[in-house]
Amino acid sequence: MIPIEIQESSPRFQNFMMEESDKGRKENLNLLDKVREQARVRAEALKRRVELKQKTKLRPRQFQVADLVMRKAHPYQLENKLSPKWSGPFCVVEVLGNGAYRLETLEGRAIPRTWNDVNLKFYFS
Repeated sequence: MIPIEIQESSPRFQNFMMEESDKGRKENLNLLDKVREQARVRAEALKRRVELKQKTKLRPRQFQVADLVMRKAHPYQLENKLSPKWSGPFCVVEVLGNGAYRLETLEGRAIPRTWNDVNLKFYFS
């Protein structure tokens, strides 16, 4: 109760019983573990639903050595909104695992860094 309810006689103050208040507080404390467990179960279920939704949107790609691929263009390569969003083709030189690949141009010049499969797609000639 707030102090103003104690100074002014309110129905809440007049009907207040200490024993019932203590009893209700103890019941809430006893139910606290159950409520926490329910919240943990709900959070785990939500986490699994989000993970499943994420996995359905991903299209796993696996490239082999000598596959021709296109790579996503960098923003600095895009001159305007009609610029091509993909550049290439490039040849896969090495598969590093976890979706990482080393590329080279068709002339044999190595691309300086590795590329993730999210930024690559197959090139169909």
